[in-house]
Amino acid sequence: MEAGIVGLPNVGKSTLFNALTGSQGAQAANYPFCTIEPNEGIVSIPDKRLSRIQDFIKTQKIIPAMFKLVDIAGIVKGASEGQGLGNKFLSHIREVDAILQVVRCFEDPDVIHVAGKVDPVADMETIEMELMFSDIQSLEVALPKAERAAKTGDKEAKLRVSAIQKCMEHLNKELPLRLLQLEEAEAKAISSFGLMTAKPILYIANVDETDLQGKGPIVTKVREAAAKSGALVVPVCAKLEAEIAELDEPDRSEMLAAVGLQEPALQVVAREAYRTLGLHSYFTAGEKEIRAWTIPVGATAPQAAGVIHTDFERGFIRCETYSLADLEQFGSEKEIRANGRMRTEGKSYIMQDGDICHFLFNV
Repeated sequence: MEAGIVGLPNVGKSTLFNALTGSQGAQAANYPFCTIEPNEGIVSIPDKRLSRIQDFIKTQKIIPAMFKLVDIAGIVKGASEGQGLGNKFLSHIREVDAILQVVRCFEDPDVIHVAGKVDPVADMETIEMELMFSDIQSLEVALPKAERAAKTGDKEAKLRVSAIQKCMEHLNKELPLRLLQLEEAEAKAISSFGLMTAKPILYIANVDETDLQGKGPIVTKVREAAAKSGALVVPVCAKLEAEIAELDEPDRSEMLAAVGLQEPALQVVAREAYRTLGLHSYFTAGEKEIRAWTIPVGATAPQAAGVIHTDFERGFIRCETYSLADLEQFGSEKEIRANGRMRTEGKSYIMQDGDICHFLFNV
């Protein structure tokens, strides 16, 4: 699973990407389209539960959950008509599973704003409209083909026509597709289109150092606008976070305390992006490693086992699982078993966030 980080040019998108992924290199230039080809990086998910497990199960290493982040070039008004290499950039968004949109909530005369003024809500609307226009174009191209196939009696094509028409009607009301409820079969029929406004979105408000908590009037307006499409907002000072990310742990803690933060905002972004992707984690724990494994919310025990190895899913017998609360109460797996708290789950078990598991399989 991967998320694409988008925004207008010069909103701090690449600075945030570099800090999140630990990318090195020269700072991006202060002009539009300094990112042309998308950069990719891996983001680890900070999870204090891993170290809490290690308090009871000593291990050689800890491996956190991760996801891929793609830094996509700045989108401008008219992108759906080819402005600013827009069609090329929009095609990159089609390939990701969720969108992280950075909106500029800071004033800086040295950083050019393509619209000439700082107005994050207008920026959000610009991006959303360009994605909607592009989705409409995709559907207009797909509809005639689907209609021709439907005339032959193809049931799937008829379903596709119905779904396309519903989507176009919704988009023509200037509403993103993430607010449209389609039947599961309808959604599947058009899943290959990569419709961008159907993707979940998380807004990242790039604030200045005077509003790190995002409680000022500008971010408040961003939250109100985001709520209309059911999206969350995370305030981040990308410039400050980039500086913090380069520090050693003692200096990092000191700087966080100095600015009144309990943890880097990047950690909040990573966790919220993970949730926006519809993901959560389960754990395996032993002498060699304690590891967080990434699975979609709603995954069954065999599907979760398959993330470790396909043989685990193919030959799944059962899952033995317990919670971190159990481990902290009883102190060891042996005592968890002795107190009857080790659960045995079968093929239909829906994995819960934070399950600590052993899988039994036979192939």
